[in-house]
Amino acid sequence: MAKSFDVVVIGGGPGGYIAAIRAAQLGLRAACIDEWKSADGGPALGGTCTNVGCIPSKALLQSSENYEHAAHGFAEHGIQVKGLGLDLAQMLARKDKVVRQNNEGILYLFRKNKVAFFHGRGSFAGGAAGGWRIRVTGKDGEELSAGHVVVATGSNPRPLPGAPFDNQRILDNAGALAMPEVPKRLGVIGAGVIGLEMGSVWRRLGAQVTILEMLESFLPAADETVAREAWRIFTKEQGLDIVLGAAIARVAANGRGVSIEYSAGGGGERKLECDRLIVSIGRVPNTEGLEAGTVGLKLDQRGFIEVDGHCRTSLPNVWAIGDVVRGPMLAHKAEEEGVAVAQMIAGQSGHVDLDTIPWVIYTAPEIAWVGKTEQQLKAGGAQYRSGQFPFMANGRARALGDTRGFVKFLADAATDRLLGVHIIGPMASEMIAEAVVAMEFRAAAEDIALICHAHPSLSEAMKEAALAVAKRSLNF
Repeated sequence: MAKSFDVVVIGGGPGGYIAAIRAAQLGLRAACIDEWKSADGGPALGGTCTNVGCIPSKALLQSSENYEHAAHGFAEHGIQVKGLGLDLAQMLARKDKVVRQNNEGILYLFRKNKVAFFHGRGSFAGGAAGGWRIRVTGKDGEELSAGHVVVATGSNPRPLPGAPFDNQRILDNAGALAMPEVPKRLGVIGAGVIGLEMGSVWRRLGAQVTILEMLESFLPAADETVAREAWRIFTKEQGLDIVLGAAIARVAANGRGVSIEYSAGGGGERKLECDRLIVSIGRVPNTEGLEAGTVGLKLDQRGFIEVDGHCRTSLPNVWAIGDVVRGPMLAHKAEEEGVAVAQMIAGQSGHVDLDTIPWVIYTAPEIAWVGKTEQQLKAGGAQYRSGQFPFMANGRARALGDTRGFVKFLADAATDRLLGVHIIGPMASEMIAEAVVAMEFRAAAEDIALICHAHPSLSEAMKEAALAVAKRSLNF
């Protein structure tokens, strides 16, 4: 007889495991199915984010930044480092330890909240009285019945046509995190979040990095002033070779490396020879093996599961969240959708405002933003005011020795309501939270300007940028 649950979540990534936990907290019988495996074949909950995405990439970004500080930054602080060496195996082992701790932490949370866990692949097996039948294939192979189903199966890296991933020479995000040695020449296709972060890691560790970007503009999703500053820092100061408008003609891998033929800037064909190539040209929704067609679950032309504004699918009591539905492919967006859906299943309210989802690029300096960019406001004919404050005028940034970048506020010209906040600088990923809170509460720039911020702190740049909207910055 099939085990019966109020809610079965397919996928144990950030959206899925959070949905299952929140459902259990609300008194629902909840189960989660996930097929990720650790090196020993055991469960590795957390999805792409924990296993080959957010968590391991941040571990390597931190380690590589420490290495670069020791090599180039400590001397200014009066710290002499002699005989500096790189133990890449230890760096990768630390990264794997951080991943494992997160995997184990989710299993603990499942036990704590009484979430049933099934290790295997989940798929629809058909309808059932008052719900759905869900098949689990793998180690815990069996059939479950569910009153509600939450699909949280995430996404997969998009391969370059004609150049499939082998994770030896042509790497996806997983391969980019596990290179056993630092390549002398590293190619990256795609100057988005993954391309910039992974390019930064391996550049710090000694690789000569060339990034080929199809688009003619750099970081078009970011505010133009932030993108210009990032371009200057990444190319002029850090030495990343970024080629815009690169049309890839051919990619060929062999035992020695990878050859990329491309054209750019209206010129003739060029060739890039590298030891390894990271391909980061976006991700595609992961619905393979879900048996969506068996039950009539509607997908759009790009393969995303169709949902309404509350993550309801075309089927009754079937929900979908995270990378497999519309909206930004961000772990924290998936988490919020997971909470919202669990609460709606339990008869409570739940909603996610996609307009106040923060974006972060964990380069050095970090880049973070929320809300509208200045170019979006101009295109929409909005009347707005802007205020900007540089970190070079911030005492804490000077003490840290990192004064690159600035904070920029955009506010409605008539009401002063915050429309967007954009940061490039130290700890931008932490500072952006204040802007998200302010925008969720429909705050005005003056609200931030009137709040006392600790001194000295990086967050004072937020207050000063808010003051600058009214042309009354105190320290610049």
